[in-house]
Amino acid sequence: MIPKIERLIDMLIVQPGKKIRLRKDYDPNGTGGLVQKKEAQKLLSEGVQMLAGYQSKLYAQSTYSLLIIFQAMDAAGKDSTIKHVMSGLNPQSTQVYSFKAPSAEELDQTYLWRNFKVLPERGNIGIFNRSYYEEVLVARVHPEILERQQLPPELKDKKIWQRRFQEINNFEKYLVDNGTVMLKFFLNVSKNEQKKRFLERIDLPEKNWKFSMADAHERQHWDQYQAAYEDMLNNTSTKHAPWYVVPADHKWFTRIAVAAVIGKTLKGLKLAYPDVGETHRQELLKARKMLENEK
Repeated sequence: MIPKIERLIDMLIVQPGKKIRLRKDYDPNGTGGLVQKKEAQKLLSEGVQMLAGYQSKLYAQSTYSLLIIFQAMDAAGKDSTIKHVMSGLNPQSTQVYSFKAPSAEELDQTYLWRNFKVLPERGNIGIFNRSYYEEVLVARVHPEILERQQLPPELKDKKIWQRRFQEINNFEKYLVDNGTVMLKFFLNVSKNEQKKRFLERIDLPEKNWKFSMADAHERQHWDQYQAAYEDMLNNTSTKHAPWYVVPADHKWFTRIAVAAVIGKTLKGLKLAYPDVGETHRQELLKARKMLENEK
């Protein structure tokens, strides 16, 4: 990984314990001046190959699992980022889950339940396209969602968000302490760029399916969502599971940044293929002789 990509990663992380302001501290249109668009495709291609190599060792070693969470406003590019960055991964050990509105069964459970049951196994990579963080975002912007969750009345007080932040931090610490490596990305798109992408979805027939009136209605709550995201980032970016705020106005840059963070994280695990031991090596030699002696 080139040094300027390393510096880029340091610019994206939300330092635990440091209070950030989205508008002041993170530019949705930024590229850090470290990467140019003309070199983006080459860098991404190299990054995808690198991730494939790390994934192979992750799967063979079967010690760690990797959970990647994407949160963003609509049209920030979550789907396309997952598609391009993960394009070279082995689907056998990679699962992507998109969490929609909870079902009746899921509403009868605690809010972490539906995420808990699809966590990646050891050696695998799990990708959450939205996640349990919706419970401190959309549920906060739309209080009627909280009303449908059948919580005891005394738990629907003003302290519920702080309790949920703490519950999420405890949950993620539990996962990390049991070998799950966590990466959390907030794709930070500007309001102007979202409008541009919405209009494109309306104007281009092949993209009509991506847009609904609900998207336009949610846009009316932009400031509320920004405040909810800011509070979430400040309260749940921890040493064991930090948040990365990735500029999302330029999709080419978003993909490189995400690939760089994942690559650096996997490299830091010092993954290796398992040593099979002397007994197994002798068995391999016997098997080779058997195969070579076949008529």
